[in-house]
Amino acid sequence: QVQLVESGGGLVQAGGSLRLSCAASRLNFINTMGWYRQAPGKQRELVATITSGGSTNYADSVKGRFTISRDNAKNTVNLQMNSLKPEDTAVYYCNARGIPVAGSWYGDYWGQGTQVTVSS
Repeated sequence: QVQLVESGGGLVQAGGSLRLSCAASRLNFINTMGWYRQAPGKQRELVATITSGGSTNYADSVKGRFTISRDNAKNTVNLQMNSLKPEDTAVYYCNARGIPVAGSWYGDYWGQGTQVTVSS
């Protein structure tokens, strides 16, 4: 079964940094990987995505502060978060679009989420 395992969340003071990592297993031909977040009482929103070719897309709220990167050989995606703000507090979810080892069709897969809390 496809698994996306996230790590790196935690508690940090405003202005600090955190690095999130996600490793996808049993998933082939991954095109887009990304990070989304969901704050209490709000809908899940895009944070950043990156294609297999390295093209990136960021939410306006994180541009200049967050950097997404990936290792295609290892099926991993990272999110370096700098200058964190209290409004960045949310559960962060890893996403990958690819074909499962045991399947034939592209699908969207999600990690279990990791909590990021930024104190003021």
